[in-house]
Amino acid sequence: MLKNKNGDVAVMPKASKKLGNYSRDKMLTEHIPMFVMLFPFLLFFFVFTIVPIFASITFSFTSYDMISSPKFIWIENYRRMIVEDATFSTTVKNTLVFAIIAGPLGFLLSFVLAWFVNEFTPKVRAFLSFMFYAPSLVGNAYFIWKVAFSGDSYGYINSMLLSFGITTEPIVFLKTEAYLMPIVIVVQLWQSMGVSFLSNISGLQNVSRDMYEAGAIDGIRNRWQELRYITLPAMQPMLLFSAVMQIQSSFSASVIMTELAGYPSKGNAVDTIVSLMTDMATVRYELGYACAMSVVLFIMMVAARLIVGKVLKLFEK
Repeated sequence: MLKNKNGDVAVMPKASKKLGNYSRDKMLTEHIPMFVMLFPFLLFFFVFTIVPIFASITFSFTSYDMISSPKFIWIENYRRMIVEDATFSTTVKNTLVFAIIAGPLGFLLSFVLAWFVNEFTPKVRAFLSFMFYAPSLVGNAYFIWKVAFSGDSYGYINSMLLSFGITTEPIVFLKTEAYLMPIVIVVQLWQSMGVSFLSNISGLQNVSRDMYEAGAIDGIRNRWQELRYITLPAMQPMLLFSAVMQIQSSFSASVIMTELAGYPSKGNAVDTIVSLMTDMATVRYELGYACAMSVVLFIMMVAARLIVGKVLKLFEK
């Protein structure tokens, strides 16, 4: 209610439902092109992401070999994983060790490289960006690493060690348990520079120069203070994206291990959950058991994502 100049109470007219419905219909009409453009993506996302997730959860409670009909056995697959399957316990340990080392290290390395490269001129920056992104373009080209760590004197690493007199005989790197995990971590770091590196470069380019000028007025005097108080908070969305990509690549890694060390690797030293899950589903045809493993892996990845999100919130604050 409002009062006019004479002091009388004036009642504002209520908006009619018909007017509200008209505005709602007009808004929907204006957004029809957006809905049409989003529909193919939403359809593919539902069919190839949402449906497989729920299907995996359902099949994880069954005994299914893709030939006979699924038979519900409830939590037997999970009990088998935890109580009976020693190989699964080993792959969980390997996956966590690999993810805890390669994930944060790859994330930090990609950001530091992007931070340094961003300081160059545009032409030099474009060239260096391509050079650091190139490993992700070659896909599964692991031949160079097989040659480098070959177990004979023709391997690059063994050749250098023998030439400098560090060893007297070749080291069989890819068949020695102590060397396998460090080697696959190095290869993962080499290959994980792609999307994370480009997202960090993009985030650094989009930080407004006005923020740095305002920071200089407010008392920021060096690059480390700029990084802490301006760059990291402003890049929080890009940092989160980069971290999620590193989590996904670290937890789902298996091709690197299989290509370099074979499956199973020596003493299961670098076998991961994905490696074991692939073996169970495509070789042994225990699809229900493989789905149970995928559910456990999914929970681990979600937990890691939440932890990383909490850590990045500290930078935003």
